[in-house]
Amino acid sequence: MLVSGFGSISTAINIIATILSMRCPGMKLSRMPLLAWLNLVMAGMVILAVSPLTQLRSCFRSTVTLAGTSSIRRPEALQPFWMHFFWIFGHPEVYVLIIPAFAFASEIIPVFSRKPIFGYPVMVAATICIGFIGLSVWAHHMFTIGMNSYANSFFCVYDNGYRGPYRHQDLQLARHDVGRKDPVQDADDLLHRIPAPVPDRRLTGVMMSVAPFDWQLGNSYFVVAHFHYVIVGGILFCLFGAFYYWFPKITGRLLNETLGKLHFWLFAIGFHLTFDSMHIPGLLGMPRRIYTYEPGRGWEIWNLIETIGVFVQGIATLIFVANLVLSYFNGPKAGNDPWDAWTLEWSVSSPPPVYNFASIPTVASRRPLWDLKHPEDPDSHYE
Repeated sequence: MLVSGFGSISTAINIIATILSMRCPGMKLSRMPLLAWLNLVMAGMVILAVSPLTQLRSCFRSTVTLAGTSSIRRPEALQPFWMHFFWIFGHPEVYVLIIPAFAFASEIIPVFSRKPIFGYPVMVAATICIGFIGLSVWAHHMFTIGMNSYANSFFCVYDNGYRGPYRHQDLQLARHDVGRKDPVQDADDLLHRIPAPVPDRRLTGVMMSVAPFDWQLGNSYFVVAHFHYVIVGGILFCLFGAFYYWFPKITGRLLNETLGKLHFWLFAIGFHLTFDSMHIPGLLGMPRRIYTYEPGRGWEIWNLIETIGVFVQGIATLIFVANLVLSYFNGPKAGNDPWDAWTLEWSVSSPPPVYNFASIPTVASRRPLWDLKHPEDPDSHYE
């Protein structure tokens, strides 16, 4: 874990240094793609929270275990401290995972809606707010351990307050007409759907931030369902969208549209079968971290539905992998820019040459490639 933590720190430093020091002429911070901005915030969170606390936690645990301190003889004295230590690291880690997913959606959806990203400065500000506030709401995971009423109230209010930037991001992406196809390119319909937000996966997060509600369901399957709604519904769907969007640039070939639609619909159905159903046994009292239970508690049918949903997701994922492999060898040629996109990676051949750009490009707006190809567009040179 220590060695892995050093790898995470060095990677985050590399991302920050590259974004801040190696922008092309004209690429001011206010013209950077949101993909770069959001990954800059993510790397900053890694530096501030995830990796250093992983290192300290590993050293602390090793010291306690090897030195045989008094906390080993009285582990209950260490437990609240250990939980605080874990969640100060563990809660920002969720944003380290999901902010890059938001970055994918923020790049893909505007391209296919043919609209510049709405509210760019506020999108950037909202992401920075999410990064900073996400570092300081860890104890909303700990309402059930017996904190006093002042701590519970503070983290309850603070946790609900930082959902404002989230709502703003969702609103800005929702303003784009995600269902409309490109009038020039008959783009894969999947590219409109996979990155789009699934039914609000964070509603259950608002519910869990209310301390009395959390006391009832804090260690139940409801929490497992909430977490996976975010990880699968928020991250994995956007990651699939990124594969479909950038696969032509990486390989020079398009993915199969029929297999893509089949993958999407099967995975979406399996996702809802699994994680929608998982909330119900949590409400019925099924605890987390168990592998078996007595019959007659009313949980059996819901766990059966969840299991069926998992198999449906597995079949969908196999179809996705088959699509990647088959398209890599036999997919139709993509051309340099099959989506008529506007960021610089689409200005070179697909796949790109080793040297990337023959000459360093100069940009004058947030959509440099679109400005070059469509100078008559009223939104050209969009700032």
